Amino acid sequence: MSQNFIKTKEDFICAHCARAVEGNGYTNHCPACLWSRHVDNVPGDRAAECGGLMRPASFTKKGAEIVLLHQCESCGHKKPNKLAPEDNLAVLEALC
Repeated sequence: MSQNFIKTKEDFICAHCARAVEGNGYTNHCPACLWSRHVDNVPGDRAAECGGLMRPASFTKKGAEIVLLHQCESCGHKKPNKLAPEDNLAVLEALC
């Protein structure tokens, strides 16, 4: 199995807040609530069998970059994700 990122452009309905999200090939979480789904083993491969909801669990700042840690509600898997400019940063306040 390749460990390289696979760009997959997909639109989706957020399973947490029901917002319609337009994907850009790098989108892996809802920009409104920051929740995701456990669908990848390698980013973009859509090979994970779990499919559980991944909640925004914590975040770290690296200079101007914010990295969100998602944790799967079903299996506990954790995955870091960079936030995008369109992401709702007010959600991070609830994590503090």
